[in-house]
Amino acid sequence: MERPSRTAAGRDGVPGGRPRPAEGMGGLAKGLAIIEAFGPNRRELSISEAAQLTGTSPASARRCLLTLQALGYLSFDGKFFRPTPRMVRLGASYLETAPLALLARPILIAAREELGESISLAVLESDESVFVARADAERIVSAGVRLGARLPAHASATGRVLLAGLSDDEVDAVLARTDPVRTTPHTLTTVEEIRQRVRRARDEGVAYTDEELELGIRTMAVPVRDSSGRVQAAMSAAAFASRVTLDDMAAEFLPVLREHAARLGRML
Repeated sequence: MERPSRTAAGRDGVPGGRPRPAEGMGGLAKGLAIIEAFGPNRRELSISEAAQLTGTSPASARRCLLTLQALGYLSFDGKFFRPTPRMVRLGASYLETAPLALLARPILIAAREELGESISLAVLESDESVFVARADAERIVSAGVRLGARLPAHASATGRVLLAGLSDDEVDAVLARTDPVRTTPHTLTTVEEIRQRVRRARDEGVAYTDEELELGIRTMAVPVRDSSGRVQAAMSAAAFASRVTLDDMAAEFLPVLREHAARLGRML
């Protein structure tokens, strides 16, 4: 008797065509794929959109969405599903216990106390800069930054530092997938401009944004390198442009960020 194909069985119902482990749960895999489909540029999903993005059937996507709604992770208005605050708990459980975040927390606090500004730590994931740890100052500066927030790597200071840690071919691959969107008059909108900024970040070991993501906000980021010299994360500070110039940041912020980034790097 002909044996069933392991490839076909292994791929049954698993989004993205990835083989499913023998003990895996196809329904869980589909649900997680739908959760990951939400993002800063996709804040709501219809059933058909969820099915298309996750490579599942509309019926399967509908069951997953309704299950997530019943569990309190999504809301539904009759057409679109949207994440609820409970969804934050899924990411927070990792962010609050991840080794890097735990190691970074006291160092970010020390840097915040020296500068009086909010200090963040970000890692590179799927062409985005993801903030995994943060020490907020009393004077909160947003720049779209909060724990778990994601910013386009090409457009953010942390992202450019993280891209600078990649090879030229890897950077080119990321930029080939990039579609720069102007959010302020200062936003860089050409791939070549962004490539030059990434190269500058690699040469100088620091990256800036000057009201490029949000008017009135300047940011600075430096790499966190492990003992082998590999860039593992980016440490950043943000400040109101009305209070701090780029020269001020270079003179006052940069030495502090580099000192604390080196402290964290020695622990990795």
